[in-house]
Amino acid sequence: MAVQRRTIDYLIEQATGAGTVSAKPMFGEYGVYVDGKMIGSVCDDQLFVKPTASGRVHAGPVSDAPPYPGAKPQMLIEAGRWDDAEWLGELLRVTAAELPTPKPRKPKRGT
Repeated sequence: MAVQRRTIDYLIEQATGAGTVSAKPMFGEYGVYVDGKMIGSVCDDQLFVKPTASGRVHAGPVSDAPPYPGAKPQMLIEAGRWDDAEWLGELLRVTAAELPTPKPRKPKRGT
């Protein structure tokens, strides 16, 4: 099941305290980015956040589940918790702070 655009819009609106939050479409689902770092994904209208030590401490007890078949388990953040914008923004911010900066992409070669 594809993600509804209103889910992405709401998530980005609620997470503004995290920094520059964006979502990019990926195979009918979305990757979630904070300041250019992929911190998780939204699949089937559910938010999955990459597990980090600070993120786990901030999130408290959460379930882990793979966002799609064959993926590594990530923290599943229940939709009811998205309503607390301050909490959600902080979760995404501390998660992004612990993740490595993505390597710069090499320019595509012309043919």
